[in-house]
Amino acid sequence: MIPASSSSPVSKLLLLLTRRCRSLSPYSTLPPFSSKTLIHHISNAFLQNNPKLLNPHFLSKLQPHHLHPILLSLQSNPVSALRFFDWSHGSLGLHHSPQSFCDLIHLLLRHRMLAPASRLFDTMVGQFGSQFNYFAAFSDCFRNHSSDVSLVCSFLIENFCRNGMLDSSVDTFIRMYKLGVPVSPYALSRMLNCLVDANHVDMILDAYGEICSALRGQQFCVYEFVMVGLLNKGRFETGLEFHSALIDRGFSLDIVACNKILKRLCKENQVGDGEDFFTVLLKVGPKPNVVTFSTMINRYCKDGKLEEAKKLYKIMIEKGIGPDLVVYSILVDGFFKAGKFEEGCWLFSAALDCGIKLDVVIFSSVMDAYVRIGDPVKSVEVYRRMLKEGISPNSVSYTILINSMCQDGKVVEACGIFGRILKCGFVPSILTYSSLIEGMCKIGNLKDAFQLYESMIKMGYEPDIILYGVLLNGLCKNGLMGDALRFFFQAVHRGVKPNVYTFNMLIDGCCRLKRLRDAVKVYIQMGIYNIKPDVVTNTVLIKGISEVGRLNDALVFFFQSVKKGFLPDVVTYCTLIDGCCKQKHLHAGLWLFEMMQRNGVNPDIAIYNVLINMLFKENCIDAAQEVFERFAESGPEPDIITYNTMICGYCFQRRLEVAVQLFEEMMQGQCKPNAITCTILIDAFCKEGKMDDAMLMFDKMHERDPEPNVVTYSCLIDGFFKSENTKSAFELHEEMLKSVSPNIVSYSILIDGLCKRGLVEKASLAFHCAINRGLVPDVIAYGILIRGYCKVGRTAEGLVLYGRMLTSGIMPDAVIQRTIAEHILETDRRKCESTPNHMICR
Repeated sequence: MIPASSSSPVSKLLLLLTRRCRSLSPYSTLPPFSSKTLIHHISNAFLQNNPKLLNPHFLSKLQPHHLHPILLSLQSNPVSALRFFDWSHGSLGLHHSPQSFCDLIHLLLRHRMLAPASRLFDTMVGQFGSQFNYFAAFSDCFRNHSSDVSLVCSFLIENFCRNGMLDSSVDTFIRMYKLGVPVSPYALSRMLNCLVDANHVDMILDAYGEICSALRGQQFCVYEFVMVGLLNKGRFETGLEFHSALIDRGFSLDIVACNKILKRLCKENQVGDGEDFFTVLLKVGPKPNVVTFSTMINRYCKDGKLEEAKKLYKIMIEKGIGPDLVVYSILVDGFFKAGKFEEGCWLFSAALDCGIKLDVVIFSSVMDAYVRIGDPVKSVEVYRRMLKEGISPNSVSYTILINSMCQDGKVVEACGIFGRILKCGFVPSILTYSSLIEGMCKIGNLKDAFQLYESMIKMGYEPDIILYGVLLNGLCKNGLMGDALRFFFQAVHRGVKPNVYTFNMLIDGCCRLKRLRDAVKVYIQMGIYNIKPDVVTNTVLIKGISEVGRLNDALVFFFQSVKKGFLPDVVTYCTLIDGCCKQKHLHAGLWLFEMMQRNGVNPDIAIYNVLINMLFKENCIDAAQEVFERFAESGPEPDIITYNTMICGYCFQRRLEVAVQLFEEMMQGQCKPNAITCTILIDAFCKEGKMDDAMLMFDKMHERDPEPNVVTYSCLIDGFFKSENTKSAFELHEEMLKSVSPNIVSYSILIDGLCKRGLVEKASLAFHCAINRGLVPDVIAYGILIRGYCKVGRTAEGLVLYGRMLTSGIMPDAVIQRTIAEHILETDRRKCESTPNHMICR
């Protein structure tokens, strides 16, 4: 557009000439005048863009009826024509006719000068108003101009919209459509956009068929355009009405476009609107297809609404729409991620039964789900099924398989899979390395774990803090704290930023080895790296301090931490109360329990279990029973540890009848007895000499489950020995060998029973039998057999066994040392008594 700026030199000169023509004397010498001469004179000046050529005399004769002929004479130069138009209107105040406006706009459009044409049209609307018949005026000008009809009419449609004349815009489009004149898609989209903005959906509905026909083949979907526009304006209800109205008027809508709208609603978390739109599709059409259903099912699965997703799946089946790979993948992944493995497996099997060719992604998803719930066996089964279906694993599925095998302790097999990854040309990811390294650390194979770590570094991988954490955890769990601390500082030197979990591992590792000084040093290091201790950090350190018997220091640290803003949780309080229990500080434990409740921390069942155990150990039986009855009524629900603690406490206090009563209550309730419960009662019966009751309980275990364990058998064998029923003890021992693997404790009981009856040869045989089974005798087993030898006067053999014990690295306890010393002295005394006096003197 060429602006009519009053500051340009040409404009200033034109203004000066205008003023001169108005001040001419009537006696001036005037050239001969005619309209033709005037038109030629002015046109020539503007064509040459030279205002100096304008004669003031001619300018004084310029009238409105001259304007149109001058514009026509300037057709060859639209810029000059526009300049004359602006000058005559702006400087002389002359008003152009509609024909002049239309002719000039035609001229500008013919030369693709759209912006000046739009400005001129705005001026025209301002002068003649919105009721003027612009279409007729522009149509008349086609006689004088060879304009592109489509371009002009598209221009009118667009500019009517710009000026808010939507009726004229739609009317112009309809006229063009009836005349078969093509319309610019841009102009039509502008018209539709304006109609949507003005909420004139009724006008769109009236012209919908014509608009769709005009845009056929233009890759432009009118329905989608209008619906998106309404959604952008937040007019979803209007969109539903628009959709239904189109169906009512007999228009056939494309389900692909509807799916795009549904996907948009679901993607923008407008699930409620998505459900309403889906319901409309089911009710009035168009008929939903598999993509429609998969879109809604996907949204439901992401929102955890799995029952709704399952309902849609069933509706698909009922309507004869076969779910495809996408639908099954979404459903299987959704159910497995939510931990609903039964439904997930059913859908997985249904997909295979339907002949759906599941891809490696869905198989990997199912494998990963089983790994996450700790069922590596199932994960391997899915992997084998994948191979059976002829699907080749990728690096992701191999990595999941490695993780699965490492969880199952099959690290050697996992290494084989790792080799297969390399053989197939896949590049192991850092997750692959992490899974295999973690598996090696779990089985204590730190050497190979660190070799793989070094190999990864050489391959150019940069380990993250998670992998460093895996290796640190392996070192800490294996008690290699010196190596762990060195590795930690090497990682920091490499630029790895430690986090609170890293420090928690190091502190826990130091506390496990009773290296409290090192644990405190690591704790101080946290401040250097600007890492704030969390509740786990403080709890681990409190536990470490308590376990070395420094309960007072643990309490001091606890209160100092609280003063600094630390908010202890239920685990922290449980740790402290447990420490009080072990140190026999009942009042301190009860005070902490009350403090916890005052601070709004609700005790869990673990704390109640610790509290009950503490009360029983302090002989506060009534208080323990009162605590048990109180939370059994109001919560939390007692667990198997609670019942076992109560029964064990009653048995320890020799209140066997109350223990049996509580056992009977368990049998009637939801929390059923386990092997530990039955073993506690069997041990109590044996100690009371009630072997018939003990065997009755033992028989019940065989009948109802749980199965007896090595401790159960050991208690009974010990009971039979103490009740002088050696035969039953041996028979039970033989039965045990068929059912469970004995440990060194069960063999120690057998050896002790034999030694007490003077059957040292059989006891020695049992001792060596334990060794042959791969069991390592402890100081108790050695002590029993050494005392057995000494009691029957076979001190020499006892001393040989004592020497063997020392060679094995087992330090004797006070009982063994006293036994050896007493029997050596006794042997020497007997020798003295049997020796003649003169030999003694000599």
